[in-house]
Amino acid sequence: MTYTQSEYLTLLTYAPEDEVKALAEAILPELGEIKVLINRTGLVMLPYRDSAEGVVFHLGEVLVSEAHVEIQGGAQGYAVCAGRDLVQALAVALLDAALTAGIETARINTFLDAQARAQGDADDLLLRKVEATRVEMETF
Repeated sequence: MTYTQSEYLTLLTYAPEDEVKALAEAILPELGEIKVLINRTGLVMLPYRDSAEGVVFHLGEVLVSEAHVEIQGGAQGYAVCAGRDLVQALAVALLDAALTAGIETARINTFLDAQARAQGDADDLLLRKVEATRVEMETF
């Protein structure tokens, strides 16, 4: 399957960190010289919409790890991941750069396909559990 950048970055940031790091490590030799432009943690505001009035407000701050890399040939990759795992953010950014440059796309897409299935199955299971707790209220 073909993924947009937004779709594959979402899949990669929700994928198990160990698997993402292992995949990035495996394709490192194909990437050539790597320049790490940004690799830092920070806080970002989490916007949320009030369900009663529809007003957007800031729920609070979230700790994130950010990485921005450039690989041989000038392709750049970027990632922001929740938490303080700088290596995970760097791995996702490297995979983003690899996909942008067309490097190891088949291998990365196979990983993305497996993650899309696994994450979809996990979402379905969660929705079934939530649906089981639904209470039907009688209105007068």
